[in-house]
Amino acid sequence: MELDLTSVLAMTALTVSISGAVFITDTVVRRDDAVGRIWAGAFLAGPLALLAFLVWAQDRSAWWAVAIGNAAFVSTISMMWLGCRRYNERRMGVASAAVTAGAALVAVVVLVAGPHGGDWAGAGETYALLTVFGVLGCVECLRGALRATRVAWTLAVVLALHSAFCLVRLVVFVVAGPDSAFFVTWLSTIPASFVTVTLTIVALVTASVLRAGRVPIRGLRMLTGPRARTAAEMARATGADSGVLVAEQFWIALQGLLTRASWHNELVAVFAVRVDDLQRIATAFGTEAASDIARAWRESVRHHVPAAARVGEDGPSALLVSTVVVSAADARRAAERISQGAFEDLRTVPGAVLPTVGVGVALTDEQGWDATALVARARATSLGGEAVAGPADGLDPARP
Repeated sequence: MELDLTSVLAMTALTVSISGAVFITDTVVRRDDAVGRIWAGAFLAGPLALLAFLVWAQDRSAWWAVAIGNAAFVSTISMMWLGCRRYNERRMGVASAAVTAGAALVAVVVLVAGPHGGDWAGAGETYALLTVFGVLGCVECLRGALRATRVAWTLAVVLALHSAFCLVRLVVFVVAGPDSAFFVTWLSTIPASFVTVTLTIVALVTASVLRAGRVPIRGLRMLTGPRARTAAEMARATGADSGVLVAEQFWIALQGLLTRASWHNELVAVFAVRVDDLQRIATAFGTEAASDIARAWRESVRHHVPAAARVGEDGPSALLVSTVVVSAADARRAAERISQGAFEDLRTVPGAVLPTVGVGVALTDEQGWDATALVARARATSLGGEAVAGPADGLDPARP
């Protein structure tokens, strides 16, 4: 079967445009957070790129369309990477500048070449940037919060395969040229269009699922560094009051408690309380159900901890509790009260699907007076696995 360039580009543009329209419409309806808006930008750049290439395919004198198409195509992949970085709450300044510079570079190369640049003006630079940004996106899907979400692994595989395809295009383009038989048969615009359609469909599905799982807990996620929220801002975002400390405040309070308790040789207990399955509940039953569960769980933990305990954030779906106890048996009873109380309270949430609640405890008579060791042990026992040292989200307890 013979496929002409215009028909294939039209088919690809239609598929990508419909996918982009679905995601962008859903973003507007949800009033999504920054992650969804960045990915919506990627789905908007995709149809723009294909529309530009379609104009070029119809009128080869429209050389300027190649500049727009190359810049938009690079923006599509680079903004997928940028959205993944935002999902993992990583710094965005340098990354945003790199995305802008990459799109500008490929456009300028074509504009400088002008009408004499030919059909493949800026192709080498475009393939190189698509390879780099695709690899960065793949790596980002396998770290941070995305690593814990298996659907992100699918996106990582697709981005890796797309990067490999672009790398092969770049090598063959440079070595053999775009007119070589191998390039025309396997790497030209027509086969690349089928790769683009596959990438778009998988990206739409995975981004939609990831966003659905993020929405109910984004108000609970603590931002560190220059974007750190105050307790008042967190209360407004989640409906919780200032009884739940932000991560930085909790670590300050914990270190102060350990210092004072060590003077009097009192026993300090640190509890790690986590709730699992919020993302799955959001995907299966909707964000409202997951939000109700998250809110009820936070309030339940505060209600069932000892009166003098301090409660603080430990990521999007976990809390830390610190208090002085009389004995190890007293700490175990407190952990049981928290676990049983949370289970009973969550049963009263209308229409709630009961998640898994884990409670771990660490004591100073076993771990010493080191805050990091105590929290790591508490987290490990709440998960039933090995300890993971260090505060949540990369927080350094020495630099709150």
